Amino acid sequence: MKIVKEIYRVDGMSCASCASSIESMLGSRDGILSAAVNLAAEQVSVAYDPAIITLAQIEKDVSDLGFKLITRKLSELEVTDLESARLSAIKRRTLVSFIFSTPVVILSMLFHHQPQVNWVMLFLTLPVLVWSGREFFIVAWKRMLHGSANMDTLVALGTGSAFLFSTFNTLFPGIMIRYGLEPQVYFESAAVIISFILLGRYFEEKAKKKTAESIKSLMRLGVKTARVVRNGVEKEMLITKIILGDILIIRPGEKIPTDGRVMDGSSLVDESMFTGESVPVVKAPGDKVIGGTVNKEGSLTMVAEKVGDETMLARIIKLVQEAQGSKAPVQKLADKVASIFVPVVLILAVLTFVVWTVFQPGNGIPVNFITAVTVLVIACPCALGLATPTALMVGMGKAAHLGILIRDAESLETVCKITALVLDKTGTITLGKPAVAGVFWSPDISTESERSLLMEAICALERKSEHVYADAIYRYFSAATGQDTKEPVPEFFQGVIGFKNIPGRGVTAVYKGLTFHIGNRAFMEENRIAVSRELREPGEQWQTRHQSVVYFAQDLVSRAVVALSDPVRPTAAKAIKMVGELGIEVYLLSGDNPAITEAVAHATAITRFRGGMTPVEKAEFIEKLKTRGSFVAMVGDGINDAPALAVAHIGIAMGTGTDIAMETARITLIKGDLSKLVTMFRLSEATLRTIRQNLFWAFIYNVISIPIAAGILYPFTGFLLNPMFAGAAMAFSSVSVVTNSLRLRNRSFK
Repeated sequence: MKIVKEIYRVDGMSCASCASSIESMLGSRDGILSAAVNLAAEQVSVAYDPAIITLAQIEKDVSDLGFKLITRKLSELEVTDLESARLSAIKRRTLVSFIFSTPVVILSMLFHHQPQVNWVMLFLTLPVLVWSGREFFIVAWKRMLHGSANMDTLVALGTGSAFLFSTFNTLFPGIMIRYGLEPQVYFESAAVIISFILLGRYFEEKAKKKTAESIKSLMRLGVKTARVVRNGVEKEMLITKIILGDILIIRPGEKIPTDGRVMDGSSLVDESMFTGESVPVVKAPGDKVIGGTVNKEGSLTMVAEKVGDETMLARIIKLVQEAQGSKAPVQKLADKVASIFVPVVLILAVLTFVVWTVFQPGNGIPVNFITAVTVLVIACPCALGLATPTALMVGMGKAAHLGILIRDAESLETVCKITALVLDKTGTITLGKPAVAGVFWSPDISTESERSLLMEAICALERKSEHVYADAIYRYFSAATGQDTKEPVPEFFQGVIGFKNIPGRGVTAVYKGLTFHIGNRAFMEENRIAVSRELREPGEQWQTRHQSVVYFAQDLVSRAVVALSDPVRPTAAKAIKMVGELGIEVYLLSGDNPAITEAVAHATAITRFRGGMTPVEKAEFIEKLKTRGSFVAMVGDGINDAPALAVAHIGIAMGTGTDIAMETARITLIKGDLSKLVTMFRLSEATLRTIRQNLFWAFIYNVISIPIAAGILYPFTGFLLNPMFAGAAMAFSSVSVVTNSLRLRNRSFK
């Protein structure tokens, strides 16, 4: 079964009920595994089986509900044009609405006793409803055909009822007079309510555009063309035409087109858009570069290693979009309320009319009717629907800007619950760029050809391993053998048979008919390989200097030992101290030698540490922490960390590590800077606090405003809320929620 998971844009949503309807409808269809709508981003994330349901069918289902599903991928420019066009359309409708509403209000207040004034107000109100407010009625009708309702339903019922009631009294005033009632009209209420709601939507759209600015800024990082060298000829071509292995030329001041590796030249590259760090990074031959970053000084020649959707920029954009569209647990209550909100409001409006008619018959049908209309108008499901996603969008975007990639809303929400932080050593606390510090060969290696064969085997095996130690050893010995580490691959690298990687221990394989083992002391012992005294002594001496030791064996005989040094990250000690000050227990777990692990722990003031652990043992240790009630986060960078990352409540990968670690983790520190952990905790707390504020005010607004609109204060104060003010209050309640979320953009979390 092939599952397609994509994010599509949805036009026409106005409130949480719209999002809930789309989710419910898509979720009930065969072939659709999941559907999550982000009201603030106006997107839906759909996972479906194309063998059961087609994209065209999904598009039609959404269209039948009154919305438009845009299935093709839009560029940043197209998204901006689409939003600008919609904003301009709302602005035009709002202006027209106010132009016609203003004289209606003046006539109703100052000249309502003049003859034929009702007819004038009728014709002035018609353009407001028929042109400016037409979408309310169109969407409400489509929703009614499907047996559902949303905010547009409330607005259409409220304003439509007021207009029809007023039109009836204008056309047939004698009927009301015959029953002793005054033929009152409420054209000004219908017109002004639509005007205020449109004005609110205009400001809401402007604010929502800012919440999505993080995605747009990421999309703007990409380049359209690149300078490519093919067959010795340099020419400029579209970025979409670049293929793997292309040679690219980047001049000073230009953006790097795609992910790759520097072949020639050196320069300073600004990677702040990914890492949040303003200091440019030195790039030299062999260094990796990221598409979208800026070449500041020298010219660079690079080879393209990832193109299209595989680049870091493309993956970050997709992950941020998915994360912004995911739902935090705190949103569940809001979703439940939103799903029943509109039907409850409709019932409350009917009850309001009935209660007033029964208990206050002296007020007359018109007053009772307009009170029910006020209840319809003031209720605002939109604020509830925007409370969580707007805060999450801003929070996720802020995190991406600061160099923290968060995969889903739940992770952002739960980060602040962490009570225990487990750290790997190599590549996490240390730089993960070890270098060979020393080599000692067994004295029984008698010939240079024998040593050359051993070095060939070391290069061949380590080239297949993804461990950072393997890369350092490979680079060292490939240089010693005189082989270039670049392609084409030397022929002797192809002779490896039965390669096995034992995470946290070492590797083994057959090369030229001989069996080789490369790994730590425990790996040698597990394979019953005795380490000779001549190799054991230098290995132990290196370990006392806190260097990592790797042994090489051929056919169960130890042949060499290598020392590697890996410096601690400059920001590690300070970051770990700040994490501890937050009340979080910090643990260091490493597969490396216990003595080296202890040295790194002391260097970073970690009091809880264990060395010589296998990946399985790390995972088991985390399970024990969870059993005792700790909320655990694991930070790692390698394949051997994947089990622990998966079993932790929250897995955090170093962006400088392996792909499998980043795929397993829910959060990635793009530059691998541990100081971002504190930033992440603070951002999580601030985002969750903003969500709670938004939900509180959205709930409180409706809890207070609906009873007031129903006339609960009338028996005590004689106060009845004017429906025009109800429309204004409803319109600006959602604007306040979005504005509160936008405050996260300007906060510092360092």
